Amino acid sequence: MEAVPTRLPRPSALTPPIAHFLAEQFQSEADLHRSPDLEAELALRCSDLEDSLNDLRIRLSKSVVAYAVRSEEVGTLLDGVQKELFDLRSFLRGPSKGDGNIICGLERRDQILGDELPSLAKEVLRVETVQAYAETTLKLDRLIGDIEDAVSSSVTLKLKTPGAVKSEDVCMMTINSLKQIEDILASVTNSRPQWSRLVSAVDYRVDRALAMLRPQAIADHRNLLASIGWPPPLSSSNIIHPNPEASTDFTNPLLMTGNLKAKYCESFLSLCYLQELQKRRKSRQLSGHNLEIALSQPLWVIEELANPIMLSAQRYFVKWHDKPEFIFALVYKVTRDFVDSMDEILQPLVDKAMILGCSCREEWISTMVSSLSTFLSKEIFPNYANLLDGSSPSSDPSQTRFSWLQLVDLMISFDKRIHTLILNSGVVLSLTDVLNLQQVSTMSIFCDRPDWLELWVELELSEMQEKLRVAMDDEKNWKTIIGGILVEDYKSPAVSGSVVKCLSLLIDRSRPLPSIELRARFIRLAGAPISKKFLDSLLQRCQEAEGLTALADDDAILKVSHSINAARYFESVLTEWCENAFFLEMESMVKEEVDGRCIFDEELTMFKEFRIEWVEKITTVIIRGFDSLCREYLKSKRQWQEKSEGISLSRTFVGALDYLQGKISKLEDAMNGMDFVLMWRAVASGVDRLVFTGILLGTTKFSCSGLEILTADLEALFGVFSAWCLRPQGFFPRLSEGLKLLKMEEKHLENGGFGKNERWLREKNIKHLTVAEAEKILKSRI
Repeated sequence: MEAVPTRLPRPSALTPPIAHFLAEQFQSEADLHRSPDLEAELALRCSDLEDSLNDLRIRLSKSVVAYAVRSEEVGTLLDGVQKELFDLRSFLRGPSKGDGNIICGLERRDQILGDELPSLAKEVLRVETVQAYAETTLKLDRLIGDIEDAVSSSVTLKLKTPGAVKSEDVCMMTINSLKQIEDILASVTNSRPQWSRLVSAVDYRVDRALAMLRPQAIADHRNLLASIGWPPPLSSSNIIHPNPEASTDFTNPLLMTGNLKAKYCESFLSLCYLQELQKRRKSRQLSGHNLEIALSQPLWVIEELANPIMLSAQRYFVKWHDKPEFIFALVYKVTRDFVDSMDEILQPLVDKAMILGCSCREEWISTMVSSLSTFLSKEIFPNYANLLDGSSPSSDPSQTRFSWLQLVDLMISFDKRIHTLILNSGVVLSLTDVLNLQQVSTMSIFCDRPDWLELWVELELSEMQEKLRVAMDDEKNWKTIIGGILVEDYKSPAVSGSVVKCLSLLIDRSRPLPSIELRARFIRLAGAPISKKFLDSLLQRCQEAEGLTALADDDAILKVSHSINAARYFESVLTEWCENAFFLEMESMVKEEVDGRCIFDEELTMFKEFRIEWVEKITTVIIRGFDSLCREYLKSKRQWQEKSEGISLSRTFVGALDYLQGKISKLEDAMNGMDFVLMWRAVASGVDRLVFTGILLGTTKFSCSGLEILTADLEALFGVFSAWCLRPQGFFPRLSEGLKLLKMEEKHLENGGFGKNERWLREKNIKHLTVAEAEKILKSRI
């Protein structure tokens, strides 16, 4: 029988997915021959789907049955819980009014509230704590077990078949487990501090695993570095071979490609992850301590680059003990040649490892500088120190001192060039960032060896003191005045400028030291002897002038004035330095040592006391000379009682005033302005006291003519000092007020009732005389 053809559906009756499927399968008429195969494939897929659907139906029916059974069990449990809660509520509310056991119900409720509920809560909390402890312990034990198994199996397989195990994969798997352990321990440390024994036990096992993992990872990394040709040969350097025909080109092993680059990146990242994990563990274990110092360590991967190349360079270093400039030049060249590779090749890997605040450029530079510092501290400086001590019979002290100072100069120059390399990356080193400065400075050697610092200061000081000795022995330097707009007012001799220059040079030598405490110690060790030597020289010159003429000679006074000027200028320079940011920072950082004062406070005190002492001596000499010239004038009593027709000055007093004016005028030209003001004011005070005591407080009686003579004499005295002030009477308070009382009219004396009345003195603006002195002066009037 002939088959009846199946009627095809209309295109509009097909759903969009079916239409899209058919369009993809039959894109042209040539594709129609594939229809039987497509039909068979669709039939097979439908059969598979039906089988899967039947399986799902069976599983669903089983799940429904199991759920029904479980639901009945849960329902039964909930009914029991509801009954228990109902009973508990009945106990808490107490029995009904009809119940006769009210007292028993109340007692039972109190017992539940007071005893059973707290104990039940404690028991529940204890069970939860035990459960949490057990879960945490099991989880930690599983993770640590995985780590121990991975590390031990890796080591075993590597011993049997080297290269069979990919250490980077083992290291990364272990690091992931370690991170999970560290997260748990950090949480336990913060939330469960009483579980300290568990934390200690875990740390012990982790430390044992890391003690095997880290050396293995580093050894694998070193093998990988050796395979890429690290360290590069140094024989091509133009420092080792200064021959211009020698090649200065070098190959950079860090420029890797392909599979070798991928292996190096994996090893690099695994070491970075491992170090960061170690740092995190240390941070947790040392919580509450100085983490900045404890956690500061160089990057391991950079150390593995720097150490081999420095080890290769040391075979050249040992030949250059007498030529340290070659050592610094080679280290700087190697550091500079690879510093760009650190930025371009390794820094992206460090960023990928998410190590915050880490610069490969700084790490590379600091590691190279640290290696150089270690070599200098072990090989070069001890040799120089032994030669300076005279331990070697063939040592030449002068040559050794020169070599030591030359070595320090090379270190300072090297550090400046190294800082330039760092600054090229845009990083600014702060003077207060002591750790960073020490890591990139060869001068950090003196941080660990303060005895070498003292030895260096002695060498610098001996050289400066020799220069000062030559300058101080030249008499011209004591007579020549320093020029310049800022220093003309001090009228200081040129020798003080030489001292300031020497001290400034010593301070500049301390600036490259990476520690503020070291700089302060250097300045104290160097500044105190220089200042003391200068002060001793000033004191010696003043004592020589005093011993020869007792300062009665003008030349002697001028000599002392020059010394005072030098002390004033030196003191002003030290004061200005103390206000500089360099010394203010030093003062704030070493408060305990300087007691919150300037570092030159002792020197400032010594020079100030010197100035005051010798200004007082000059003042005493002038007042003594004035006293000797007007002694007859002060002793004469009759001149104040005699009557005279014309008013004239006393001859002896005029001579004394002429002496006074001449001395002070010469000192005005010779002495600096500030000390000159102190001097003439002290002279005025001494003269005021001398004349007041000799005339007004004596047994002198004043007639009207005598009072007029005294007034004229005192006006002449005031006139002498009018050249240096506008109102000289204010510097002679006793004489001015005594003369005021002598001239006071009778009507102002209130019938003599002033004798014991201090209020009367205040009303008359008499401030510097006592009542007894005022009464005696008024009684001396005739």
